[in-house]
Amino acid sequence: MSRDLNVLGEPLTPCCHSPKTGFYRDGFCRVGPEDTGIHAVCAIMTEEFLAFSKAQGNDLATPRPEFGFPGLGPGDRWCLCASRWQQAADAGVAPPVILSGTNERALEFTTLSTLRQYALDLVH
Repeated sequence: MSRDLNVLGEPLTPCCHSPKTGFYRDGFCRVGPEDTGIHAVCAIMTEEFLAFSKAQGNDLATPRPEFGFPGLGPGDRWCLCASRWQQAADAGVAPPVILSGTNERALEFTTLSTLRQYALDLVH
């Protein structure tokens, strides 16, 4: 069980186990000293975001079996770099987020108010 906290100040919940996500590929958006990209935002992929990410040089849709990466499609959950998620929000293509699975370190790059606008696990 992760001891990290989410953006709501509660224990971090899993983001996705199939495919295994997170910098540590343990299903959680945990952030440690090795994770210089801060893979903190538990997001649900959309066609628009995947196209945006590819245009920025990070193709998340293409499988890379040599790295054990299955490729992502719309509806898949994935721990995104907080800075990339905020960049997508600024461009109007940020994918929905799961606040309970989003690491508090995401708040170094965005605000809770912004995340709440995209949250699927919170009553607005």
